[in-house]
Amino acid sequence: MRSTRKRVGAAASVAVLALTLTAACSSGGDPADEPSASSSGIPDAQRVGAMEDFAVGTEFVATEPVTLGVLYRDHPNYPLNEDWLFFSHLEENNLVSFDLTSAPLSDWDAKKSLIISAGDAPDLIPVTYPGQETQFVSGGALLPISDYVQYMPNFQQRIEDWDLQPYIDNLKQADGKYYMLPGLYESPQPQYSIAIRQDVWENAGITEDPQTWDDLRDDLETIKAANPGVWPMSDRWSTTNNSPLGATLNLAAPNFGTVAGWGFGNGLVYDEDSATFSYAASSDGYKELVSYFASLVEDGLLDPESVTQDDDTAKQKFGSGQSLAISGNTQEITSYAKTFTDAGNTDAQVHLIRVPEGPAGDNVASGSRVASGFMISSEAAEKPHFLALLQFVDWLYYSDGGLEYAKYGVEGTTFTKDGETRTLAADVDWNGVNPAGTKKLNADLGFSNGVWMLANGTTDDLIRGLNTAATNEFIDAMADKTELPLVPSAPLDEMQQEQITLWQAALNDSVTQNTAAFILGQRPLSEWDDWLTELKGLNVDQYVDTFNQALAAKG
Repeated sequence: MRSTRKRVGAAASVAVLALTLTAACSSGGDPADEPSASSSGIPDAQRVGAMEDFAVGTEFVATEPVTLGVLYRDHPNYPLNEDWLFFSHLEENNLVSFDLTSAPLSDWDAKKSLIISAGDAPDLIPVTYPGQETQFVSGGALLPISDYVQYMPNFQQRIEDWDLQPYIDNLKQADGKYYMLPGLYESPQPQYSIAIRQDVWENAGITEDPQTWDDLRDDLETIKAANPGVWPMSDRWSTTNNSPLGATLNLAAPNFGTVAGWGFGNGLVYDEDSATFSYAASSDGYKELVSYFASLVEDGLLDPESVTQDDDTAKQKFGSGQSLAISGNTQEITSYAKTFTDAGNTDAQVHLIRVPEGPAGDNVASGSRVASGFMISSEAAEKPHFLALLQFVDWLYYSDGGLEYAKYGVEGTTFTKDGETRTLAADVDWNGVNPAGTKKLNADLGFSNGVWMLANGTTDDLIRGLNTAATNEFIDAMADKTELPLVPSAPLDEMQQEQITLWQAALNDSVTQNTAAFILGQRPLSEWDDWLTELKGLNVDQYVDTFNQALAAKG
């Protein structure tokens, strides 16, 4: 049987660390210098199905059939289908099949944490963001994958060719090892911004993207005056990861000199002059960011329901014309446009604006060349197919051939290739690139799936090839922004990590609740200093001091 599926049932909520990277100082080391698994390497008993001559440019084909355990994130936009071509072709061509433990996107992080903490993790744990692995390191559930990158030639070459070693050094824990590997971008590929009804904005006389966040405010005021009774903006992604305005605050924060929303993570910002961390929510930049969005709500420019409404409600408002701006990304703008087309509104135009600059500059967050990646269960190292697993993930996630397969599928079936130009088959569509196609590359065939395809394809060529013209225009418009420097990490020992986890849970709850309250006006900004005192009562000073002590100890 190619794959079996176990549906994870409801369970008690498990606190998870935020999706950020507690970044680390670059050692400037070479991946080839990482410690090996042992002096004798991987024993023969764990080499079943592995290739003797696996190297860069070699397609992974198991020497005998192997079945790999995978914790699978089931996305509602492309529900898991065991009959996907992705599975059948790998089984037939590469002799690889899967035993899938499936968990839904809606509860993915909590279920992932529960399964790992219970000691039930399968071999491969994908859709993991840098920083999420930290909570599991001390328990021994994860493989120290840095001990085994010598068996992953494609990964090593990407790191060397793209000068990404500092990003990998950022993953090191207190023991000097790292326990996850991220998706890698050849160059920054911004995805999120504010999507606007460009046709309506142009009718109001607005023909250029706002340069600053203040300019965006002025545009929203113009839209409000020209379209009474309609929300200039009603936002989404507030219920995802329990982060009100999570996407919008995240993309705005670098321009205010802070971190927020989805990017809040451990809540630390780094000052290069003093070489110390401070708490983002206690900073002037965070207050300025929150004050900005509070003013939008106060003046009727941002729908207050944005802070609590689910995505379907927000999208319905935008699609019906009840709102004229919403958070979006390079995939969602196609979905937004299709909503109007399906409703017969052929005049509607959706545009993803260049992220405005702010009082702290014209920036994008640091770490933008790494993306969601994967972990491996420590128990995988004892299984017969261990080396085959390492070779397979190295091929699929980091090689030219594996990346092309995960992104485009099977040449001659789902796409054709002329030189380096790839064209989807006539009957295949992806995100509106080939609207005449009756089969969806992800939902019907299993490709372009975030479980199997890291960083949307990794290479510029693969990514741009399936982008719409509007998406590539947005990426090009963002190309001159300044990527903030990587932040040094402060690897914590086991006792420090346990204490930080407790403090962080309470601090994050306070930040989430009070950020929403200040933006909605439920708590006046005049009480900001009172809130900072409350954070002190939640041990924010000790929290920051612990990270600074760990940073100093690292030297």
